[in-house]
Amino acid sequence: MTIPAQLCRPVGERIGLFVLDGLGGLPHPDHGKTELEAANTPHMDALSQKSSLGRVQLLPSGMTPGSGPGHLSLFGIDPIELEFGRGLLEALGSDYALEPGQIAARGNFCTIDGEGLVQDRRAGRPSDDECQRLCAKLTEEVSVDGVTIELIPGKQHRFTWIATAQDLGARVNDNDPQVTGKSALPFAGEDAASETTAAIAGDWLAKAQQCLAGEAAANSALLRGFSSRPHVPGFAERFQLHAAALAVYPMYRGVARLVGMQPRDAGRGLADQVEAVKAAIAEDFDFVFVHHKDPDTAGHSGDFESKVAAIEAFDAALPAFLECGLDVIAITGDHSTPTIMEEHSWHAVPLLVHSKRALPQPDSTFGERNCMNGDINLIAGPELMPLLLAHANRLDKYGA
Repeated sequence: MTIPAQLCRPVGERIGLFVLDGLGGLPHPDHGKTELEAANTPHMDALSQKSSLGRVQLLPSGMTPGSGPGHLSLFGIDPIELEFGRGLLEALGSDYALEPGQIAARGNFCTIDGEGLVQDRRAGRPSDDECQRLCAKLTEEVSVDGVTIELIPGKQHRFTWIATAQDLGARVNDNDPQVTGKSALPFAGEDAASETTAAIAGDWLAKAQQCLAGEAAANSALLRGFSSRPHVPGFAERFQLHAAALAVYPMYRGVARLVGMQPRDAGRGLADQVEAVKAAIAEDFDFVFVHHKDPDTAGHSGDFESKVAAIEAFDAALPAFLECGLDVIAITGDHSTPTIMEEHSWHAVPLLVHSKRALPQPDSTFGERNCMNGDINLIAGPELMPLLLAHANRLDKYGA
């Protein structure tokens, strides 16, 4: 859904969008509750009784969103119409302005056995310091003729791989097999320029494996989401919003930067993010995006109790967020990550929208099945931003 720019008001109320990564779930086989339904969330439940509820379908029914497309959908953009890989978001999230002629990919350090089969796609989740050491080692000892390769360390096993050379293309497949016990896939490009990128990536990976051969855990790497940088209209241009992003992980800062938000220091967790929201409001930001990663991490691990705990941790922090001075509060997810699946899924995510213009159900609690009965019903992801603007009194009437 595209909002006519002339409808957006430059003044209005402040909006806070809280994204609990991988929030949506499916019932546990032992007791029939989802992770959100099983969690003890007194503050979200109390807020839901003063709020509008519904669900968000990030992509067309049956399509499973990655984290980038999921966030773009929440930010009012149809991800199907904007094609790029995750590498761009990792680069932007690390404050690296990807330029024409550069290609970025998301990297994972991984562990392979003597036959080249992937044993651990995340190399045991090494420390951030270890990730920095490995990136520095590869940068110093591995080179590809005629190409500048840069590695930007991220959190744990993650890094960003950036290649600079002439005539590169981004239409290159991921080499991540997505499961253990299989070999990494060979790189291939869909056109001549992308074949050049694929050959560079293959050359670099072979040399990187030689360099990492003596390492105890991470002895190889997986690259995915090859991308260049497209033009995307920003939040100020599209919605008349001065927007801040408070995300700990680079990828989420990257997608926020891509749509014109200003990433701010989010610290290391929820307590720091509360202070960051206060600071953003003091600096006259009128839209604040807060990202909470932990539910998704637990979902991928198949750890039901840990995902419940991650949701409860956000609930415990919610009163402090509510005291920051935001007028409209939205709580949702960028996709579902049911622990029984250990992966993203196509299921719609719960949505809570709190404002003085909400239509609440007084006996509600915040959970998937209660949200199914809310007044918002089921909306497509790109419809969320118009809804939040309306709740914040930031949209003019359309037509006579």
